[in-house]
Amino acid sequence: MSVLDAPRREQDPLGEVTVPAGALYGAQTVRAVENYPVSGIKPLPGFVNAIVRIKRAAASVHKGTGRLDAARADAIIAAADEILGGAHREQFVVDVYQAGAGTSMHMNVNEVLANLANLRLGAAPGTYAPVHPNDHVNMAQSTNDVIPTAIRLAALEALVPALAAFDGLATSLRERATAFDGVVKAGRTHLQDAMPIRLGQEFAGFAGSVERGIRRVREAADYLLDIGIGGTAVGTGVNAEAVYAERMVEALRPLTGLPLRLGADSIQLMQSMGDAAGLSGAWRTLALDVGKIASDLRLLASGPRTGFDELILPAVQPGSSIMPGKVNPSIAEMVNQVVFQVIGNDATIAASAEHGQLELNVMMPVIGHNLVGSIIILGNAVRILDEKCVRGIEANREMASYWVERSAALATALAPKIGYAAAAALTKRSVAEGVSIRELVLREGLLTPEETAHVLDLRRMTEPGVPGSD
Repeated sequence: MSVLDAPRREQDPLGEVTVPAGALYGAQTVRAVENYPVSGIKPLPGFVNAIVRIKRAAASVHKGTGRLDAARADAIIAAADEILGGAHREQFVVDVYQAGAGTSMHMNVNEVLANLANLRLGAAPGTYAPVHPNDHVNMAQSTNDVIPTAIRLAALEALVPALAAFDGLATSLRERATAFDGVVKAGRTHLQDAMPIRLGQEFAGFAGSVERGIRRVREAADYLLDIGIGGTAVGTGVNAEAVYAERMVEALRPLTGLPLRLGADSIQLMQSMGDAAGLSGAWRTLALDVGKIASDLRLLASGPRTGFDELILPAVQPGSSIMPGKVNPSIAEMVNQVVFQVIGNDATIAASAEHGQLELNVMMPVIGHNLVGSIIILGNAVRILDEKCVRGIEANREMASYWVERSAALATALAPKIGYAAAAALTKRSVAEGVSIRELVLREGLLTPEETAHVLDLRRMTEPGVPGSD
């Protein structure tokens, strides 16, 4: 029978605890599970990976300095590699809403690594000898420097595929802009008729918003490369060797693939969650632009008979359980919902970042979960938007032409010729009589047919210049 097949009793500073069969975690994790049955949401895999990488790096550094003997260090490193390889994920069981600072989650990782290491060394789980979760796995570390470092590592790791998805979306929007450059359509401001614009120009604007947002995010993310590991309890580095912090950064670089830097002020990095909040704010701004684009796609594709119907979005699923043949802009609708969630997550992060006190922000668990979660869900949503929607968008050229010719705003082009007041009166008559501006001009002989064609050249209206001036 395996040593994990039966429940076991463990002792912690508060007394005895029963640890369930099959558990690689220990007493402190059990108490956290009992104390915080809040959401049923377990830690994100990327956040677990970040903590485990810190533990692996620490064991390697301490082995190098001689502070931790090779047998214990190698066992911890091997245990960490098992987890990073995808094993034992069911052992990370602490609810994301837990004790402040993340001590519960931190000890969950420490206990699992200690028990895995001891099993490798021939000891039973729960004995914590020769490897102890605090004395060895957590050597020279504190929740207070491990968790903020883990937030940075997990967020930066999640950004890699997420920003790749945004780069793909920007590329696809640029490609659509080129394809639609010849499609002149009605512009709309206040959801009312405005001067013509090319559909390609609209899509180029979408792409530009995404590209600017990506730059903001990359700039904000750069601050997270400064890590305060080695600050231990309050940022002063007590119980850590002088070389520990720099060597931790060196060890974490290859483990994460990130160009990490040792923060110049570990006390400041422990006090403030401003860097995480800054990245969240930049991510929210990017989300807002993507949400606006998704809403515009829905509006431009509205119809097909009672809306704008200027865009044809790829059909991905039936749109109604009762109305046959109905197809909805489902992908764009999903994106809007994700954007709303990111906005809410950012509000939580902002409130939590402000609520730090003195040497520590104890709201780190909810900051980390919401930041990494926002990056993941928006990145996934944007990848789907790109692949299943934007790349397959087609222009309904007939409807674009229909609406632009009916636009009352075309009278704007006549203002330099006939004056603002006369153009305004023409606009009112066009709407009241249901006649196009072009028809009214020709019918009333305000301009010759040649002049009308020149002044009301729709394509020319989409570029700088005074219509008909040349």
